[in-house]
Amino acid sequence: MQDVLKDQHLAVLGDAYVNFVYSLALSKKVDKPVGKKVQSWILAKALRKAGLRELLPSRVDRHRQADAAEALMIFAWVRGFVTIEECVSILEKEEAPDEGFAILLRTILKRIRF
Repeated sequence: MQDVLKDQHLAVLGDAYVNFVYSLALSKKVDKPVGKKVQSWILAKALRKAGLRELLPSRVDRHRQADAAEALMIFAWVRGFVTIEECVSILEKEEAPDEGFAILLRTILKRIRF
């Protein structure tokens, strides 16, 4: 798990994936096309809420925490632990983006561990 969270190649692809599913979720909420970039602080907060922060070294900044969240989400999609539709569905249900991403990360974590 730590290797996935620290993988910068996964994080780069994960950045595009996360922005894509978030934009799809927002588009469904407002019933029109929306393109948004997820800010690092949102993903870092979600990572902490999901209980994954403890898997990273102590001196990791918010940007690297966001990278870890992005890496895990793309890893989960590539390996078939979640679908794009599931990600969008989870994110569109929550008002606060950090809470939606926290739920998504916890869902992924449960599926990977079992």
